Amino acid sequence: MKRENASGQRRWHVPLPAFFLFAIFCSIPPAVRPALADSPPELRHAFFIVATNGNDNWSGNRPSPNATQTDGPFATLPKALAAARTWKSTPGVASNALVGIFVRNGVHFLTEPLVLKPEDSGLVLAAYGTEKPILSGGRLITGWQPVVINNRNLWMAELPQNQTNRFIFHQLWVNGLRAVRARYPAQGYLKVAEVPDKTPDWAHGNDRFRFQVGDLKLWNTVGDAEAVVMHYWVESRLPLAGLDENNRLISFRKRSTLRLSQGDLYYLEGGLDFLDQPGEWTLDATGRKLYYCPRPGETLKGVEAIAPVLTQVLRLEGEPSSGKLVNHVRFKGLTLSHTEWYFPEGFAAGSKAVLGVSPSPSADVGGFAQAAIGVPGAVWAQGIRDCSWKSCDFSHLGTYGLELDSGCTRNLISRCTFSDLGAGGVKLGPAYYSTKAFDLSKDNEISDCQIFDGGRTFHSSMGIWLGQTSDNRVVHNLVYNFLETGISVGWTWGYWPSLATNNLIAFNHVHHIGQTARGEGPILSDMAAIYTLGVQPGTKILNNLVHDVRALNYGGYGIYLDEGSSGMIVENNLVYRTSQGSLHLNFGASNGVVNNIFAFGHDFQLNRTKPEPHLSLLFMRNIVYFDSGTLFVGQWQPEQCRLDSNLYFDARPGVGPDNLKFENSTWQQWRASGRDQHSFIADPLFRAPHQDDFHLSTNSPAFRFAFNPLDLSDVGVRR
Repeated sequence: MKRENASGQRRWHVPLPAFFLFAIFCSIPPAVRPALADSPPELRHAFFIVATNGNDNWSGNRPSPNATQTDGPFATLPKALAAARTWKSTPGVASNALVGIFVRNGVHFLTEPLVLKPEDSGLVLAAYGTEKPILSGGRLITGWQPVVINNRNLWMAELPQNQTNRFIFHQLWVNGLRAVRARYPAQGYLKVAEVPDKTPDWAHGNDRFRFQVGDLKLWNTVGDAEAVVMHYWVESRLPLAGLDENNRLISFRKRSTLRLSQGDLYYLEGGLDFLDQPGEWTLDATGRKLYYCPRPGETLKGVEAIAPVLTQVLRLEGEPSSGKLVNHVRFKGLTLSHTEWYFPEGFAAGSKAVLGVSPSPSADVGGFAQAAIGVPGAVWAQGIRDCSWKSCDFSHLGTYGLELDSGCTRNLISRCTFSDLGAGGVKLGPAYYSTKAFDLSKDNEISDCQIFDGGRTFHSSMGIWLGQTSDNRVVHNLVYNFLETGISVGWTWGYWPSLATNNLIAFNHVHHIGQTARGEGPILSDMAAIYTLGVQPGTKILNNLVHDVRALNYGGYGIYLDEGSSGMIVENNLVYRTSQGSLHLNFGASNGVVNNIFAFGHDFQLNRTKPEPHLSLLFMRNIVYFDSGTLFVGQWQPEQCRLDSNLYFDARPGVGPDNLKFENSTWQQWRASGRDQHSFIADPLFRAPHQDDFHLSTNSPAFRFAFNPLDLSDVGVRR
């Protein structure tokens, strides 16, 4: 049955009668029972347990080995899954009978992704009790020995030779922490001095640039090094082809994603000569040697180093085109870690679908046009329905965390943590537009999740990305420490058809976007805490708390309604401390921005870019409070924007109704044009705005136009 909570979220819950719990669960170990508590009341059940001290020749029905070492848990997940399938195929067992796989503590290394098919519907895959098992796509690196290179005390391990290709990876975790791939400079960034080659337009990249005097030199052991170059809203990862120290030219084997510009930030990564800081590592793939500079206090004894092998730990492979879906699979309490993805040989980004421009078919491009969209999820699903991830931890990954692609409906991601991510947190929906019903992904929920510390490898990744998908709820999440965007909704540029409709983005706390609370960034531009694209009737952005958004050169916005954003409601949000405006509308139609507080934009507060021959924006009952920059920039023609019943206040001394500028107009001229007829210029009387307390006093002038005080006490992850 469906239920709704106070936030309007729909949840699916099947209540269990007490007699079922007694009759069925009495034979199940107590540690297993919580994960089965919301299971449908089947008359048959089975469970299997996996442990690092198990044996695949045992029954898998015991949580630990017996005294005679003749029975106990399984050793591997593939064996447990095979046993579950065998049991479900037993005559007399219903297709949706209850079967659970419970995983005990420890790191469970997978040699290939665990793949669930439609016949696995009804499966519970969960931690055993309150234990914290890790499903790893990595491999332990052993055989470390001390070496001295370039007068540095390092550790070195020789790597096994893969039968088909070299063991190459771009992430490493040592003693539970992400190690830093050796970089130059060790801290900060260099700047492009000049780009000698012209390109047809900004969507075509370059394969070389000129560096500034003294920045680079011809190193001896650069190996598989690459330059990571930031430009506009993306980064490019460009393998070095050559370095001409005399002419100050560095060249690459790939082209940048977009045209490079003077002043673009970059750094080099992956050379042995760059390895000079504790916690750094590098790989000599040709010589099959891994080098690591130990952190203070680390010793060779007991070191745990894990390098990623798999791109994905788990795959759910439904067949939506034939109606064969993976149904009612539940995951709980699992940690999924240690994945790797990198550009395959001959990779070309092919920005046609994204930018409307396609590079040369032979172009070898070092990145994606936006959002690191091609980086997959460590957990990937297609054609699933009524599945859930609860209290799972997606951490120490080189990819996105979780990706629900086409044909995914009525799924729940709740109380999960996504952290230390090579890319972003969650990708929901396909990137392509399709009118086929089986392709549609809709009616999913992401709630009460913590998503942070993303973009460690692919800097332009996003915390939550919704593509061509509708009727989803992104509610009560905490998203922070991303170098590009926090939450992105929609994947259609302009007024072309879009499937991203009726999505709810509510009660999320999104902060430190474009920068991190640790002081990293900004390194990119043109981003926001909440970002939208395309025509999205019914999409609502409500009751979100947004702050500390900062861009490198331009476009550090709180809420950014980008190209074609239309039919949306932005209401009851608190947005403050942005490097540019709290709100930016590029172009769009029929958007309502009502009853928000926008405060402390640094350069300006409100921006609308393009004039259009229709009504773009209704801006009413908002409070705009600032002490730097200007109020309005861009296009605010009265026939295109209806502004009324707002409260504006410039907190700088001496600024008031007589000298506050509205674009190039005075307050009187602005109102004479028909705008803000019932608005005020007055102090809203916040309790302590410079201490982030925006509660209104009882005599605030905002109540003259029925401003509804914001109640954000329940914002973010609920207790």
